[in-house]
Amino acid sequence: MNLAMNETPLLKVDDLKVHFSLTEGFMQKEVGSVKAVDGVSFELRRGETFGLVGESGCGKSTTALAVLRMQPLTGGLIEFEGNDITRLEPHQMRPVRRRMQMVYQDPFGSLNPRMQIRDIIGEPLLVHGLATDRRTFRRRVDELMDMVGLLPDMSNRYPHEFSGGQRQRIGIARALALEPSLIICDEPVSALDVSIQAQVLNLLMDLQRELGLTYLFIAHDLSVVRHISDRIGVMYLGRIVEIAGRDELFAHPKHPYTQALLASVPLPDPALEETRSQQLIVGEVPSPRTPPPGCHFHPRCPKAMDICREQSPLLESNRAALEPKHRGAPRVACHLYNA
Repeated sequence: MNLAMNETPLLKVDDLKVHFSLTEGFMQKEVGSVKAVDGVSFELRRGETFGLVGESGCGKSTTALAVLRMQPLTGGLIEFEGNDITRLEPHQMRPVRRRMQMVYQDPFGSLNPRMQIRDIIGEPLLVHGLATDRRTFRRRVDELMDMVGLLPDMSNRYPHEFSGGQRQRIGIARALALEPSLIICDEPVSALDVSIQAQVLNLLMDLQRELGLTYLFIAHDLSVVRHISDRIGVMYLGRIVEIAGRDELFAHPKHPYTQALLASVPLPDPALEETRSQQLIVGEVPSPRTPPPGCHFHPRCPKAMDICREQSPLLESNRAALEPKHRGAPRVACHLYNA
């Protein structure tokens, strides 16, 4: 994991919104909307891994698809490599997508079962016209397979002939084919056994060091995010509630939701686990169709104040504790922290 010194972010997302209309009746009259992503902002520097974590349904994967412009946007700004890509047409996005690729959650469902591995990995080369002849195509596919720890002589096999971990390596090789600068990993190890998860995570980290890759890493497993990320954003009901460096977040979580999430992770030492005070999150996650006013977390927050029920907190640093020259300070969307 390499934190880049370049001041210009590779990816900048500002106030991103993705709302889905709800309709009913023969005339498909709009009766409401689901605010899947509701004002998400973050930056991703070259060479780093930004982890995005939260409960299922909080909007992590929708955020990823929106960044790739595979999901229509309701509002906000997306800048990639210094260029505004928010309003690009599909044909204008084609060269941009050479620089940003995705590794999907399901290592089997994301691979065409009727195609040989050679053709799956090499398909991006053909689509973007980067393989001028069959020899060049085969050589590049062999390089990519070797890069992810697969033997080139496996290239004529089909996806069902591989294990889950091997299939995910195939997906990674395909993502690397176009030499992207950004790879979005959407729950890439959640479908794998724990022992295989570590191998895939270590592979991603090795590739990052060798190729200078930048990752947007989405997961719900806190231990996985902690292992691979440099900075972490915590999402709740379509919004980011806290952003901090990995060590800072786990040592000193600021937002009550982050504190509760970390408190729910069992400790490996039974003696310590038995003495630790429990911090349970009460209630159910509200519907994104009818989110609570003010802070979305206030109905479940043990520290909620009157202002939490009325005003939505901004994601910002604690100015009272922030030195003027200190950069990269934790940003928290909480009235209690930012008072």
